[in-house]
Amino acid sequence: MAATDTGDANRAGAGSAGGELEAELARLLAVESFDPPAGFTPRQPEQADARDAAADPVGFWAAKARELLSWDKPFTRVLDDTNPPFYRWFDDGELNVSANCLDRHVAAGLGERVAYHWRGEEGERRDVTYAELLADTQKLANGLLSLGVAAGDVVGIYLPMIPEVAVAMLACARIGAVHNVVFGGFAPSAVRERMEVSDAKVLITVDGARRKGRTAAVKAGVDEEMADLPKLEHVVVVRSTGPVGGVETAMRAGRDVWYDELLAAADPVCPPAPLGAEHPLFILYSSGSTAKPKGILHTTGGYLLGATYTHRAVFDLDPETDVYWCSADVGWITGHSYIVYGPLSNGVTSVMYEGAPDYPDFDIWWQLIAEYKVTIFYTAPTAIRACIKWGAEYPARHDLSSLRVLGSVGEPINPKAWLWYHEVIGGGRCPIVDTWWQTETGSIMISPIPGITSTKPGSATRPLPGITPALLTEDGEPLAEGTGVLVITSPWPSMLRTLYRDDERFVQTYFSRFGPRTYLVGDAARLDADGYFWIIGRIDDVINVSGHRLSTAEVESALVSHEAVAEAAVVAQADADTGQAIVAFVTLRGDQVGDDDMIAELRDHVAHRIGKLARPRRVIWAEDLPKTRSGKIMRRLLRDVAEGRELGDVTTLRDPSVMAALAAKVATAPDE
Repeated sequence: MAATDTGDANRAGAGSAGGELEAELARLLAVESFDPPAGFTPRQPEQADARDAAADPVGFWAAKARELLSWDKPFTRVLDDTNPPFYRWFDDGELNVSANCLDRHVAAGLGERVAYHWRGEEGERRDVTYAELLADTQKLANGLLSLGVAAGDVVGIYLPMIPEVAVAMLACARIGAVHNVVFGGFAPSAVRERMEVSDAKVLITVDGARRKGRTAAVKAGVDEEMADLPKLEHVVVVRSTGPVGGVETAMRAGRDVWYDELLAAADPVCPPAPLGAEHPLFILYSSGSTAKPKGILHTTGGYLLGATYTHRAVFDLDPETDVYWCSADVGWITGHSYIVYGPLSNGVTSVMYEGAPDYPDFDIWWQLIAEYKVTIFYTAPTAIRACIKWGAEYPARHDLSSLRVLGSVGEPINPKAWLWYHEVIGGGRCPIVDTWWQTETGSIMISPIPGITSTKPGSATRPLPGITPALLTEDGEPLAEGTGVLVITSPWPSMLRTLYRDDERFVQTYFSRFGPRTYLVGDAARLDADGYFWIIGRIDDVINVSGHRLSTAEVESALVSHEAVAEAAVVAQADADTGQAIVAFVTLRGDQVGDDDMIAELRDHVAHRIGKLARPRRVIWAEDLPKTRSGKIMRRLLRDVAEGRELGDVTTLRDPSVMAALAAKVATAPDE
């Protein structure tokens, strides 16, 4: 069944009464698919792209690379697939990412175009043009060179959502340094780990960061954790908040330097270095199924092509007229690809907001959309569900009629949230692109195309041109329909090249199960009769909390580092707000008492070791954990008991009675 008439196009602006809105959403829940909104005319030639990619996928990517990117040395070799899974794209060509994002636009006369409308949490405003971004990027690049940074060196970036984070990334790209951005919500100890394992030479951070009216002393936390890192030679500090709690930021002589002073002393001209297409661009550490984070390595040419093409195609982008806003954080791959590199390579104007969606009030996002006349909005299902809780009256305060395309990212979007987004925010007139991709893929892989693809709430729909996902059985047999293991059967330009300094783990994680030419996604999926993909969830030990991937092993490691904990097992529990929530089963040492104070202490301990987003939603005291006779913890059974499902086979357990005891504990365990 298809729906084309979804009512008044100004529904969101007018604000339906609560009962009328609920009735309309209830009616639409019965609709299986939605045709492209009437009157929406696509601007991009994706139907032709699909035909070209189907006929010659390698030739398709070559044509897009020449069309969309500026090359210092044109490539003659498109794909080298002689040593799978270590694929290489455009490897005899040279280009510079910073030049593609900045110089070419300024040279084309677009220097005064706004790159970022930035809004601070307390209402501060900055409009940063492409010319200004280029000027600061060149100065910081020269500043990094003066600190001894050379091509191939790693530079850590630990910054909030301020324009300097984009400058830092682009400055690294300009000189061939490899940036290692860490999410601002992570604790300094997690930053230390990522700096240590990557041998970062310089860290760019901030004096303080604000969140919902409070200010955290970021530099002080960095100093506490990283004072003894021998290979960290310099710390560059952005003045963002000024003294935190009345205390001036301490600067260590010979190591620390203020960002503004570094720029003031730098030469204003730094020519972009021509770099091989396979030169490393960045490392981004993603939680894996062990306690050690995986350093996912992306390179220059293929990654930039993937980010540029998909940003243009998926959002039906017109850089001359669109105002684009992705509400993610730059510390995640979404921010890399769709706040910095994709939008800047395409020369579009973006919005960057420092704060939370509920501060200073629940309508701040909608206020910014109305003020800047945002046309494309890209956010996470978790955020949409939070907005639903706050109420439709908040978006109804503002004129959202500028919106023309809506997107979701980070996890599958449930149908009710999809419909609320469609009706209340999009007024029934905006296509929704429900995108599926990963840190490892670098760019969007499966998504509707606005104005072309009929959408089904909850489905990412079909693969983009040049992308070849497939479903396999556990034994590797292909499935034309049904549920199976999601894989990608041929290389694509923006794919990760390896795990930093760990080729063996790269092969073992992604290419050992079905061979070196079949990429194991790590997700289970369903393929319906129309060829639409529905992502079901992880098949490995990774928890997706509000679109942020955390490994069970990483959280378990943080828990057992507490002196009171003897053993811990962590699983994901379905959660209506965050998609998944962390449930920790904990065995305490000796005479330690499992009470509310201990729960609070453990949650704070995990927050200190990893970050607040990793705090367990529930802590369940366990005298023992379900283990096989060989001692392996059966997390499948823990997931079942956490979600109240009927338990599967327990005969392989060393002590089957453990499950009954845990079930009783789960029934009475408090929720956060």
